[in-house]
Amino acid sequence: MTDDDEQLRVRVAWLYFMEGLTQADIAAKLGITRLRVNRLLGEARQGGLVNIQVNSRLSGCVALERALVAEAALKDAVIVPTPADPDQISAVLGRATADYIARHLGENRVRALGIGWGATLRETVRHLHSANLPDLSINSMMGGLTYGSELNTFEIASEFARRVNAQCNYLAAPIYAGSARSRDTILEQDVFREALQRLSAIDAALMSVGDLSRRSLLIRYGLPRDVTVDSLRDSGAVGDIMGTFLDARGQPVRHGVNKRVIAMPIEMLRRVSMTIVASGGLNKSAILAGVLRARLCSVLVCDEAAARAALGILRDG
Repeated sequence: MTDDDEQLRVRVAWLYFMEGLTQADIAAKLGITRLRVNRLLGEARQGGLVNIQVNSRLSGCVALERALVAEAALKDAVIVPTPADPDQISAVLGRATADYIARHLGENRVRALGIGWGATLRETVRHLHSANLPDLSINSMMGGLTYGSELNTFEIASEFARRVNAQCNYLAAPIYAGSARSRDTILEQDVFREALQRLSAIDAALMSVGDLSRRSLLIRYGLPRDVTVDSLRDSGAVGDIMGTFLDARGQPVRHGVNKRVIAMPIEMLRRVSMTIVASGGLNKSAILAGVLRARLCSVLVCDEAAARAALGILRDG
């Protein structure tokens, strides 16, 4: 039995025994057949998963999902157990995100999906099953590194499109321009105006967030040489989403680097109906709380420890 099978069985058991949903409601909520719900409930009873309460380490994740949905007004949350090895968080979250996004694309008429970058999204693409979605457009939502990397926006967008046989569009620019004026000059070109018009029409966005530690890919590889982490902290930043640095409330900080970023603007992101943030690790709890507080995320995919810490920050105000 795989972790994914165990997680699905626990979700079904929790929704049926703890929240009182019917088998039909559970089938609709999880995107599976009623027959499968019935079978999973039978296995839960026979295997001792269900006694008076759900006897599994994953039950805490399910309860945390419901708490996050209620506290942050999310459409959905997927919380997975935090692995003992922090280096495995991206892989674990990648599998969960691939499953979620595949289900979403299969059940909804998504014409255009925006995508960011990072280790978790790289792992998401690695775990995507092949599909045939020729009418779907995959759009990178931010500029990329100026050298090759499988973590780059260009590679992530193109590989995602290849896996599902979709179209692909790039925001073919660096993450940051040399100055605010040069950024404005770049975005005034026809090709970039067209790219932003495409992004304004996306149905869903898939992103990650970064903190200010050396674990952040942006801090290690993408930050302009004239921008220091100390200056970002002094401005109140706790991390970034698509290269835009935010404070603890999830608002863009007053720092010059935010005027140089070549990415989908935050105000445009707010208008996207489905915004999925897939990110984890305790080092990201502050930026995750900020993104949740600012309602920049409608679906959170996260590990248990980071999600619980972010929820604590939200509740503490």
